[in-house]
Amino acid sequence: MPRMIRFSSIALTLLCCTSALPVVAQQNPPPKPRGEAAAHPQGPEFTLSSSELVDGEALPADLRCTRSGGDGVSPPLSWEGAPADTQAYAIVMQHYSNGTYPGVNEPSHYWLVWNIPADTDGVARGNPDSLGVEGSDKDVRSTGYTPPCSPAGTGTHEYTIWVYALDGPLNDLPQQDDINISWPDVMSALNGHILAGDSITFLN
Repeated sequence: MPRMIRFSSIALTLLCCTSALPVVAQQNPPPKPRGEAAAHPQGPEFTLSSSELVDGEALPADLRCTRSGGDGVSPPLSWEGAPADTQAYAIVMQHYSNGTYPGVNEPSHYWLVWNIPADTDGVARGNPDSLGVEGSDKDVRSTGYTPPCSPAGTGTHEYTIWVYALDGPLNDLPQQDDINISWPDVMSALNGHILAGDSITFLN
């Protein structure tokens, strides 16, 4: 009988410890991949649109790079349905080249904008009002927008523009245009501040 009691005590201890494991796991979830940690939540009402871009279709000829006959300016964007507590917006335009994948590789960035005022519902073509603060262009030669300019014979490429509604300005980033800010910097700053987001993907 004493052996049975000792066995039961051990079994009870194992049962308690085992049942506690899922609770610990829930309290300490594994970290998400770097860069994708900001996630891409789709708000139930938040919607991104453009008067010149259609999701899944080709970039209009006049928005292509100058080498391809366009004017190379940023496309017009508009959004609606942001959460009531939105305090700022950010824009990230990116492209995963052949052989690179979300969550594994960093994409090339073509437009990084943050701290767009909360009372804004869009950005005009070319961003003539200079809304927000801008990071480096794709080639780190300047700040601002880089028009897609795929070399001839390389096929069709996908480019995605995300707009995020945020719970506050991104104070971890500079408050003036900065050529030293790239995609990882912006994604890291976005982490934990996104209330909703939506995207448009176009081809070029």
